[in-house]
Parts: sequence; structure tokens; C-alpha cells
Amino acid sequence: MPLTPNGKVDRKALPAPDPRSELGGRGPRSPKEEILCGLYADVLRVPRVGIDDSFFALGGHSLMATRLISRIRTALGVELPIGALFEAPTVAALGRRLESATAQARPPVRPAVRPEAVPLSYAQRRLWFLHRLEGPSPTYNIPLALRFSGKLDHDALRAALGDLVARHESLRTVFPRRARAAQQIILPPDSGRDLLTVVETDPDGLAPALHEAATHSFDITTEHPLRATLFATGPDEHVLLLLLHHIAGDGWSMAPLSRDLAAAYDARGAGEEPQWSPLPVQYADYTLWQQDFLGDPTDPHSTYSSQLAYWRAQLADLPAEIPLPLDHPRPDVTTYRGDMFPIHLPADLHQGLHTLAGDTGTSLYMVVQAGLATLLTHLGAGTDIPLGSPIAGRTDQALDDLVGFFVNTLVLRTDTSGNPTFRELLSRVRDTDLAAWAHQDLPFEQLVEALNPARSTARHPLFQTLLTLDNAPERHFTLGGNHARLEPVDLRVAHFDLSIGLTEQRAPQGTPEGLDGFVEYNTDLFERETVEGMAASLITLLTAAVATPDAPLSDLLT
Repeated sequence: MPLTPNGKVDRKALPAPDPRSELGGRGPRSPKEEILCGLYADVLRVPRVGIDDSFFALGGHSLMATRLISRIRTALGVELPIGALFEAPTVAALGRRLESATAQARPPVRPAVRPEAVPLSYAQRRLWFLHRLEGPSPTYNIPLALRFSGKLDHDALRAALGDLVARHESLRTVFPRRARAAQQIILPPDSGRDLLTVVETDPDGLAPALHEAATHSFDITTEHPLRATLFATGPDEHVLLLLLHHIAGDGWSMAPLSRDLAAAYDARGAGEEPQWSPLPVQYADYTLWQQDFLGDPTDPHSTYSSQLAYWRAQLADLPAEIPLPLDHPRPDVTTYRGDMFPIHLPADLHQGLHTLAGDTGTSLYMVVQAGLATLLTHLGAGTDIPLGSPIAGRTDQALDDLVGFFVNTLVLRTDTSGNPTFRELLSRVRDTDLAAWAHQDLPFEQLVEALNPARSTARHPLFQTLLTLDNAPERHFTLGGNHARLEPVDLRVAHFDLSIGLTEQRAPQGTPEGLDGFVEYNTDLFERETVEGMAASLITLLTAAVATPDAPLSDLLT
């Protein structure tokens, strides 16, 4: 898609619409439709898109939808809510929506003039406060362990890590307290030249050594938030552990991190420096943009205040805790002790869930959310079910390739009252989720502070069950032609009572091949057998919902 220097679409450089094109099916496309077709294809990573093709039928999901809205904003200078794409998923329909769009586009994230003291982002402030309160701990570590078979150049890897840290300021930022406030102190670009530790171990000793390294306790006030340990288990057998503290990144950051490390390794292995395009912004620029965009919390007309007003209304009278079938009394202070086990939804169920989502104008996530809420109601949790939902928070195209802590957490409240049909419940979930996504910028930490629910050291505020559907960019990792396999790392940490995380598996042609993931649970509360039974019941319930979506909820798990 050709762009002008200011980031707008260069209309003069666009090819003329072809009236014989197969893509539209309705003759010539307008210039705006031509632009949208290109943006759809770019986000969906497909060669061509027609004006009557549905974004979601071509494999789009909520994360891709956020990216498409961002690209439309950049290219056309128009602000659309994400709900517009669900209501008008084709190029033709969305083009008509653009004609009547009146909202002013939000300002883009751009390099900012840095103040003498760079503040923390809202999300970073919470982790910094917990670090100060509890001391260093592995609770917020993000491990990525990769197994390689083949020769690895240790010197090239060490140099590549230095290049990676030089490229992303977030990886060389520490967070001391100065002048009574925490600050981002960005270390020099060459400060990451010696972050690699090489450990020789036999295969039997790998698991305990990997666990020990992954549970390292970062001191975020003085220490780089990235560590790298290379375990050599044989002459040509290695496991590379990249350990990132959450204050510097999130799950979606692992794709650009691993991609940039691989590019730097290939360059260093050839005796060269990496030749990559400069990043458009750094995390500190985002932090300053976030403050300006949200505005003054005391200003009733600020984005902060308007979004907080929505959440106050949406979460009014929210239950402090939903009753789950616990095996043990809740301790007075949560220990974050946890365990996990794998979960698999087969390909036919995966396809059925997608078909149901398409038929109801929802998303795969919404269908699974409705199923989980129904299950919890069956288990005695009531009919007002709040679930935590991570959202990528990368609402600007400039943030796509940046390592940083952008993810936010939304509280999605599901009303299962009245024994509706599953299809009716999906309609409720769709309305709730689209409204929540339209108000996703208010940081969860600020929401908790403003709502000020009854505080407890025994449970997470506002929700205790988290549902994640991982649609992050695919993470195919190679170093010098050596392809990596993910090595599981269990930190034995549970941030919530119960977490379910799923990842879509697709064939090369895009057909659903199943959902793989994990169930993580707090071992102070649950025995494994109980949670395994809940996971099996969820799969049974979703299977019944796909087969009989017009059945009442009470009939789906009998």
C-alpha cells in the first residue's frame, strides 16, 4: 500500500480499478474501496480481497480487527469503533460506514520530546508498586524457551542479544525511585552486550536448571528486564531461555523480540551488523502519548473520564467474588502457588465454533466466553459472571513491532439470567464485548483504583477467572537456519483462581485444526482432579452448544 511521507495513502500511486476484477464482483471499485481492499489483504496476510468478502470469513479475529481499525485511521484519517467491523465486515459495507463516520481520529503515537524524568505507563506503575511492596519475585516473569538441534554460534548469539537490547529501549530500562516517584531510566545502547549466560548440563538436569533460571527474581530498579540463558545439553543440542519481566513486555512482544533476535543473529553470523528499519517509536514515546491521550482524570471531558464513566455503569454492583467449587478454603493472603495442565479442543469442534461465530455475528472468543460463563453458572457461580480478558492494547500501527507492556485487561460481565438459549446468550456477549473494546484504553489499574472495590489480599479484584484466546502473530523461530521447538516452562505460578488459555491451530491453507492450550489453577484452592473435570465439562458444553445453539442453557450440560 503506497503511503505519502505523512503516513496517508498515496492515491496517485494506486493502480486503476479493473472493472473485470474477480475481487469485487460488482464492477469497478471506488478509490476508498480500493484502499480498504489493500488494508484488508495486508492485515489478513492474503493476496487479494474482494469488496464482498467478509473480514471474519477470511480468518480475521479481534486482534486483527484492532489492527485493521488502526490502519484505516492512519490511511484515511477516520476513527471507527471496532464494533463497526462486526456490523459491516465486508469492504463494501464498511466503505458505506466510512461515508457517515464523524468521530475525529485519535492522535497517532509519534516520537515525543522526552522530559528530564520519564514517567512509567499506567500498567508499569502497578508492577512497580507490587515490586516495592513484595520485593523481587518471579511472579511476573515471561519465559520463552526454545530447543535447537544444530550448531549455534555463541559469540554471534551474544552479539545479537546486544543488538536486540540496543534496538528496543524497553529492554534496557530500569525503574528506580527518584524525587519521590518512579522513573524510566533508559540505559545506553551498548549496555546489553553481555546478557548471555551459557550453562552446560546433561538432558536429565535440564528441567530443574530451566526452572531455576526461569524463576529468577528481577530487581527492576537496577537490572535489565531481559535475561538469556543458553543450556548446552550436547554438542549440537541447545535450549535457549529468554526471560522477560512483564514490566518491559507482554505476550505479544515475544513475536517482534524473537524476530529481531533471529535477524541480528543471522547478520552477526555473517560478520555483519543487522540492517533493519528503524522503529517508528519507542516505549517511552508511548508512555507520554498515553498520558496525553487519556488526559486529566479530573477533567470531565477527557478520554479518561468518559471511559471511566462507562466502566462505572457497566460494573455497578459487580459481585466481589463468584462462588466456585473450591476444594480448600481461600487463604487470607494469596500465595500465587499454581499448577497447570494441557487442554485440547479437536478440529471438528474448532470448526463448529467458527461456524457458530459466523452465523451469529460474533467471534471465536465470544463463543468460548459464553460457554465458560454457562459452565460457571452450572457449577453454582450465579448468573452474573465477570471474566478477565487480556487485550493487546496495540491500537496504533507504530506499536506493532515494538517490545513493550501494552496489554490491558478488560472485565467482561456475562449475564446468563433467565435461562436464555445459547444463541441469545451470544447476542448478549457480543453487545457487552463490543462496548468493552470501544472503551479499552482505560488501564485496568486505574479502573480498580477508581472503583475501589472491597480490597482483599486473598483474591484478585473485580474478577478471579481469566480467559485468553491467543491470536498473537505466529512465532516461527529460527537461528541461522536452525528451527526451534517450544520447550515447556512451568513457573508453578497462578495469578488468578482459574485461567484458561487457548491458541488456534490452523493448517497452511487456513482450515481449523483444533485449539490447544492450558488450564492454570491456584493450588491453594483446587485439586487437579476438580479442575480437570471442569475442563472436560467445558468441552462437552461447547460441543452441545455447536450442535444445538437454540437450546436453553440448562439443557447444554445435563
